[in-house]
Amino acid sequence: MPVPDVSVLQKNIAANLAGGVWTGLMGLVFVPVYIHFIGIEAYGLMGIFATLLAIFFLLDMGLSGTLNREMARLAVQEGSAREMRDLLRTLEIPYWLAGLLISAIVIAASPFIAYRWVNAEHLSPGTVQTAIRIMGLAAAFQWPIGLYSGGLMGLQRQVPLNVIAIVMATVRGLGAVLILWLVSPTVEAFFYWQLAVSAVHVGVAAFFLWRSLPHAPEPPCFRRALLVNVWRFAAGMTGITVTVTILMQLDKVILSRMLSLEMFGYYALANVVTLVLYRLGGPVFTATYPRLTSLVALGATEDIKRLYHQSTQLVAVLILPAALVLAMFSEEVLLLWTRSPVTAEHAHVLVSILVAGTAVNGVLQIPYALQLAHGWTRIAILGNIVSVVLLVPLMIVLTTWYGAAGAASIWVALNVGYLLISVPVMHLRLLPGEQWRWYAQDVGRPLLAGLGVAVVGRLLIKADWPPLLMVTSLAVIGAGTLAAAACAASQLRVIARGRSIVTALALRHSHSGNPR
Repeated sequence: MPVPDVSVLQKNIAANLAGGVWTGLMGLVFVPVYIHFIGIEAYGLMGIFATLLAIFFLLDMGLSGTLNREMARLAVQEGSAREMRDLLRTLEIPYWLAGLLISAIVIAASPFIAYRWVNAEHLSPGTVQTAIRIMGLAAAFQWPIGLYSGGLMGLQRQVPLNVIAIVMATVRGLGAVLILWLVSPTVEAFFYWQLAVSAVHVGVAAFFLWRSLPHAPEPPCFRRALLVNVWRFAAGMTGITVTVTILMQLDKVILSRMLSLEMFGYYALANVVTLVLYRLGGPVFTATYPRLTSLVALGATEDIKRLYHQSTQLVAVLILPAALVLAMFSEEVLLLWTRSPVTAEHAHVLVSILVAGTAVNGVLQIPYALQLAHGWTRIAILGNIVSVVLLVPLMIVLTTWYGAAGAASIWVALNVGYLLISVPVMHLRLLPGEQWRWYAQDVGRPLLAGLGVAVVGRLLIKADWPPLLMVTSLAVIGAGTLAAAACAASQLRVIARGRSIVTALALRHSHSGNPR
């Protein structure tokens, strides 16, 4: 039974990391420019656009995640070319129909959102309505990108996927700045550009996915039987998607109604900062998940354990040092980034709280990948349902009492609950005996080592230092925190000695005689 070359995993992690860092950088570096041209209220509309896309991800019905897993599974099976191509066509049709439905819903709801929902002070309701309508059109093209990306991930074709992402992120951000500067400094012009880039992006992603599939003599066709074959996993992914969307977007829905558009803009800005952590840890998840799926299909238990622990430690080393610096120096980072003391004052507490919750969520990515690789979605669904029942009333109460900071604190509580409850249950079923190794070695040691360096830096740095000295100091503290966390990650010492995760796996396969 053929298995994709394990060296592909190393290339994918590197490509995903480069793509994630670059697209994250593009998302951050142009934000102050956007705010300069169109104001914080218009930037709040960008936050609403992101929230709408996340909410409508409910219509994904687990199809992008299902395509990811099925492509990874079929790639190690002989004679699966026709099924792979038919599966893509079968899932592609309902996905595009869902995109058109999303567009129609957003456009139809634009008067209500503009006149009844958002609380704009400087933008007219007519301007807001026009922007929402353009968002609806952009969503129709932005939406299917997730499906094609999922297919490329499952095929472990993540190098071209990230090349596409890097190019599109650069064109999207730099082009928007040029449009606002040279053409029209309006929110409508900004969203028209997003519409154009989304249309090009989805076309390129679809082209590369179809080109990456193995050749089959028959043309691809819609096969209802394939939907029947994958419905159980797709249903589980749908349940996860629905509950995660509620949990992750509820704060934004509540705050977009309760706060002024200006204050919601600060909250959206704080959320953008937390995306840095996903850009760091997400690449490892994206590369590891299809590889774990292939190993599960082969029953390679020891290789699963090895890859699981090494990947978790790599995620911890990438995420936790950055999270510590962002959380402990949030006001300094915001001031350097936005050059606005007002913005830093309003948003730094939100950044610290949201970063803490996102860091915990980040280290849970590899356990989640292992669950999906086994096709086990029940634990995630049950955990999310319990969280919704418990946290929705708390969200409303804390938002009423403490505003945006109260809503942000719910994100921390949610992820700590997963860390203390879901992780032990997952290990008991899928990797018995590995739980405390995960807590102590994979996560605990990098966290404590990095925390020690960050605390010392916090005691030494003064808020009134000049910008150049502040940037230099934060860079030194960040490097020291990263180095300390990496040294504490025992499994990554193998990589430091020149043997990567995938090299270790390859050597083990060559000596163990495991079936290919």
